[in-house]
Amino acid sequence: MQPIDEAALLSRAREYDQAAIAEIYDRYSLRIYNYIYHRLGNAHLAEDLTATVFLRMLEAIRSSRAWQSSFSGWLYRIAHNLVVDYFRAGRQEELPLEEWPVPPKEHPADIAERSIAQQRLRSAIDQLTGEQNVVITLKFLEGFSNAEVARAIGKSEGAVKSLQFRALAALRRIIGGEEL
Repeated sequence: MQPIDEAALLSRAREYDQAAIAEIYDRYSLRIYNYIYHRLGNAHLAEDLTATVFLRMLEAIRSSRAWQSSFSGWLYRIAHNLVVDYFRAGRQEELPLEEWPVPPKEHPADIAERSIAQQRLRSAIDQLTGEQNVVITLKFLEGFSNAEVARAIGKSEGAVKSLQFRALAALRRIIGGEEL
């Protein structure tokens, strides 16, 4: 079976075709979940916000081009906005003990140091512009190539490289030149 063309799939999804919507969910849900999880560090919350991304997609899919040039970029933008809204609302929750990522033989001081570094990096990434944030997240957290990032956000590879360069420079300034 050949993969369905994205334009045809989106056209069918606009008519609320269940198979098309399921295919969109299958294609993008894990990547959107990972994006949110990397930002929040909470699996339950990432699941809830991932569901909200797809609910918002369904609510907006019939509008005249809800996404400008890249459907996946639009989904990531919805996810990013939900994460920002979550932090703005001050609803940060304690991470349940059973979700603490503690490898069995790691020293607690090493875990604490890594956790602090990750939190500083997350905080620094949050201070980037929206496009820079998405480029850094897709490139380094999701492992996308420059070409994949360019397709996801509807920009050229050159623009992605430029955004990445400026984002990394901004991160160095924000963190104060320390090792990431």
